Amino acid sequence: MKRILILNYEFPPLGGGGGVAAKTLAVGFIKMGYGVDYVTTWFKGLKEFEVVDGINIYRVKVWGRKELPTATMQSMITFPFFAYGKAVELCKNNQYVFINTHFAVPTGPPGVWISKRFKIKNILSLHGGDIYDPSKKNSPHKKWYFRAVINWVLKNSDVVVAQSQNTKINTSTYYKCDKDIKIIPLAYEPFVFNPTTRAALGLKDDLFYSVSVGRLVARKGFDFLISSLAKVKDDRIHALIIGQGPLNDNLTALASSLGVLNRVHFLGVQSEEKKFQYLSVSDLFVLSSMHEGFGIVLQEAMQVGLPIISTDIGGQIDIIKDGENGLLVKFDDEDELVRDMEKMYTDVVLRNHCSEANKVGIKKFAAQRICEEYLKSV
Repeated sequence: MKRILILNYEFPPLGGGGGVAAKTLAVGFIKMGYGVDYVTTWFKGLKEFEVVDGINIYRVKVWGRKELPTATMQSMITFPFFAYGKAVELCKNNQYVFINTHFAVPTGPPGVWISKRFKIKNILSLHGGDIYDPSKKNSPHKKWYFRAVINWVLKNSDVVVAQSQNTKINTSTYYKCDKDIKIIPLAYEPFVFNPTTRAALGLKDDLFYSVSVGRLVARKGFDFLISSLAKVKDDRIHALIIGQGPLNDNLTALASSLGVLNRVHFLGVQSEEKKFQYLSVSDLFVLSSMHEGFGIVLQEAMQVGLPIISTDIGGQIDIIKDGENGLLVKFDDEDELVRDMEKMYTDVVLRNHCSEANKVGIKKFAAQRICEEYLKSV
């Protein structure tokens, strides 16, 4: 059996969208007849080795990892060395068609080390935040030492893949990359869930619900969403927010101060089943982020046929075409977001048009199609 080695410091339930995307890709390769070994980070309560959906998961212990959703600087610095050791062990016992390394940092260096040592081609998958995150003072593009490492990783990887046009542009803008960066979007496989009703979820049939999913951090722009909702005149328009994070108390206080705490429903972290149930009974999906490398949540919204409003900075513009399957707004332009929310509320024809377009559009992200793009790039 041909084998692929995937290196990624994230794998569900640890980490965020980058781990979910890599897992979907791995499952896609397995369905095409490949064996997949996946080296990632261990965390308390997780097994050091297990088989998940056919993927051989090898978790290495790192220093300083304190929580499942986010990595500390210490854990990111130590991961490359421990991951390299495990990858060396695997490469001595297996032959791999190629290595797929996810994230320029922190996973990039061991991908290059292994590639050079065992002479295996390395595909580097960039996820956006690993090269550019305007919401963080420690964003890689702002720090010379991160830029130096990333430039070295880019130079020494055989193939560089960006998940969106925006990620490609940011790579070329802030780093030295003489390769033709290939744009391959994230693979997506529909999640199967049990349909339910609004009543079963405690929602009302006579209200219009927008829904948003993400960690409560600055980059997600939930303060922008809440402030905009406060300007929406019709109090039948409500917002559901799925997720938790360090800004939970701040956002609750903001909603209270603006008098819309009764219209903003903080649902916290939900299981995948419950999350899709909320998505399926909502009227509109809103992505209010300052920046996204891609936006898996948009694919999830497309699966259930939700019309979408999204900010126009980042990989979102590869997915959302204004007026075709959603509407695009400028980040922090509250008046524009208010107009578009009210437009989606009143314009049933537009909602239905966007809904149908998204049900069809999600098919282009099918895992087999995306895996084939990766195989062509080697």
